Order: sequence, then C-alpha cells, then structure tokens
Amino acid sequence: MSFRKDFIWGAATAAYQIEGAFDEDGKGRSIWDEFTHIEGKISDNSTGDIACDHYHRYKEDVRLMAELGIKAYRFSISWSRILPNGTGEVNQKGIDFYNDLINELLKYGIEPYVTLYHWDLPYALHLKGGWLNDDITDCFEQYTTIVAENFGDRVKNFITFNEPQVFTGCGYFEGCHAPGYKLADKELLHICHNILKAHGKAVRALRRIVSDVKIGFTSASSPLVPVSDNDVDAARNAFFSSGKGHFIFSEAFWHDAVIFGKYPDDVLNAYGDDFPKITEKDMQLISEPIDFIGLNIYTGSYVKTNKDGFAERIRCSPGHPRTAIGWDIIPETLYWGTKFYYDRYRLPIYITENGMSAHDCISLDGKVHDPNRIDYLDRYLLELKKSVEDGADIAGYFQWSLLDNFEWAKGYSERFGMIYVDYPTQNRIVKDSGYWYKTVIENNGENL
Repeated sequence: MSFRKDFIWGAATAAYQIEGAFDEDGKGRSIWDEFTHIEGKISDNSTGDIACDHYHRYKEDVRLMAELGIKAYRFSISWSRILPNGTGEVNQKGIDFYNDLINELLKYGIEPYVTLYHWDLPYALHLKGGWLNDDITDCFEQYTTIVAENFGDRVKNFITFNEPQVFTGCGYFEGCHAPGYKLADKELLHICHNILKAHGKAVRALRRIVSDVKIGFTSASSPLVPVSDNDVDAARNAFFSSGKGHFIFSEAFWHDAVIFGKYPDDVLNAYGDDFPKITEKDMQLISEPIDFIGLNIYTGSYVKTNKDGFAERIRCSPGHPRTAIGWDIIPETLYWGTKFYYDRYRLPIYITENGMSAHDCISLDGKVHDPNRIDYLDRYLLELKKSVEDGADIAGYFQWSLLDNFEWAKGYSERFGMIYVDYPTQNRIVKDSGYWYKTVIENNGENL
C-alpha cells in the first residue's frame, strides 16, 4: 500500500509573503502592511511591499508550476485586496486578479486550493477591534460570501484559517507578529472564540454557495515523537493536552471545538470565568462539518514516559541536524502527527505545509543546488508514506514553499522555496529540489 492514485501533490504560498503590490489597484492596508513599516519589527527591516512581485508575475510562476508537474496550488486571498476596508465596497480589480490567477492555473490543469485567512487582517477592521470585536464574524462571513460567489464556480477546495495557533499566539500573545500585541488570557480566549465562530460562518457560506465544495481547517502542528512503543500513550496524551498556559498553541483546543463541538475540559476548568460566554448555538456553529484537516508540520520533539506516566521532552543530542532557521530535523513528526490526528478525528488529512529553510545560493554554474533540502523532503515523505501504509487517510501533500518569500518576522533571511528568487532582479531559478519533486510527482512517490 502506498499513496493513493488520486493523491494531491502540490505547493503552497500565502498572499502577503509573495504578492507585493501592497498599495496598487485599490488594495487596502493589512495589519502586516502596517507592522512591517514599524522600525525594528522585522529582523532585516524589510517589508512585503514588493515581496516576489507575484501580483505582476503570476503567469510566470504558474508556468513554472506546470513545468514541475505540480497538480495543485494552495494560495491565500488577501482580504484587503478584495475588501479594502474589510467590509462594504468590493474592489473589482482585486477580484480580477484572483480570477486571472485561477484561470491561469486551470489552463495548465492545476487545481486551486484557496485559504481564506493567512494572517493579513484588514487594518481598517483592526482599528475597530479586530478579532476582539464580535462583529468581525459577520465581516468574515461577508468576505467569504464574496469569495464564494466570484470564484466558487472554479474553486472547490477551501481552507478557512491557516495556523490560528500562530497568528493568535505570535500576534496577540507574544507580540512578535502583527499586530504586535501582548494580551491577557481573557482577551485571548475572546479572540479565539471569535475566530472559531468566523470559521463556522464561513463554512455555512461556502456550503450555501459552492457546489461540491470541500472545506478544511489548517493547524500548526509540532508532533511529539515517542522514543519507544512504551511511550506512545504518553506522547499522544501530551500532544492533545491544552491546559492553563498553553491553550493557544495546543492541538485539541482548536480541533476539538471544530470537530467535536466542545472545548477541552482542561481548558474550561483552568480558565473558568475568563472564558467568554459560550452558547450551544455557538458550538453548533463552530462545529459545522468540515471535510478534511490541514496540518503544517516542520519539526517536533522526542518524548519518553517519566516515572509519573507523563511525557517528558528529550532534547536532541548536541549536533543534531537543524534547518537554516534553527528547527530540529525530525522526519518522524510526519508519521506520528498524522497518525495521532487521524486516530482522534477520523477525517482525511492534507499536509498543507512541509519544507525546509536552507542556505541557498546561486552557484558558479548559475544553478541552485540544495541536496540538503532534497534529503529532508525524502526523509519526511518516507514517514508520510509509512503513515499511509499504517492506515491513516492522507489525501495530499503541499510543499512549503513554491517560491522563496517574505518569512514574516524573519524578513527575507530564510529561503524555503523550491524556486529561488533573486529579490533585486526578481529572477526565478528552479532549485535542484524542484526538479527532484517533479520526479516524486511523476512517480506518485513510488521512487522514494
């Protein structure tokens, strides 16, 4: 048994990280447009004003995808490019851009997978309270409705939110991402509840408008890897724990609400009156049925069972391999992450992001050789194949990323792409890993 015949091999990006054209053709500002223009917020003091200039170069980028045999493209829509104020008047030029992109993808037989929210909240809504304002759930429903009405005749796969753990945890708790806030638990819980209600309203809007639609919700996941068979139960229990102090970054806090219609008891018991008022109607909305789970997995931790029966994290040994961004390379996370998720939630899973930041450069021969990334991808995909063989329903894999791009607070210092971008010239060079990935797609992973 191996990857199914209809397995989806894709690549992923996000609007703010690649589009550029931050103030062109009627686009409104997002919180990232504002945040990156504050001195010292981004490590290299860069912005996404131009990024990969995908807004003007999308045809070239789609052609490169086609040359690499990519079957599906996961991209996000910039909310403020379509609705400059987050609600109200629609910007037709924004609609036109995404229509053109979708049509170009379909011309080459590439299936579009649209993410509705990949962190770039319209700044106009932020000024009205953003995710703390209960009205934002209706704004998100309006935005989703416009997306569905304009693109739903050709786009059949949607993801409502990308990594709520990260954009809430880094943006509203740690303050290192836009909008740069450090809020109390009570406010954070309010934000999370509104995000999940917005998700539910988006699901309803998509089902109402788009025929044959498939809808997912994508989580940032750092799986716990048991070091022996005796540590599996402890790893699983710790992986889905979500008590006081770490509910935002937990797995179960978000997915239990979406799939089971109930927040975990350990969170409810830990926070008591700090939790916003929750109604049965809220939970019915939040748990509108979805079709798949998206998991973004790059790294994780090894664990063993301590004397009290709980999982204890084990530090990697000195010299353990790491990516350029400093993340431990732990291929088994693709096996255990998908296994634990499928055992708990029993929904098809897409790996919606996986990839490696490497110290890429243009060699003397004019090419970009990245054998370390090829090795990384090979090891991780072998673990994903093992998960399939052990019974997990894995529907597809999207490599992060199609292009080198703006890596949030890291600016342009990290390169994740299978296509190298020379930012001063915007020249694109397919890396060796891109050509390697082409062979994987052609063989449906049988050559791994």
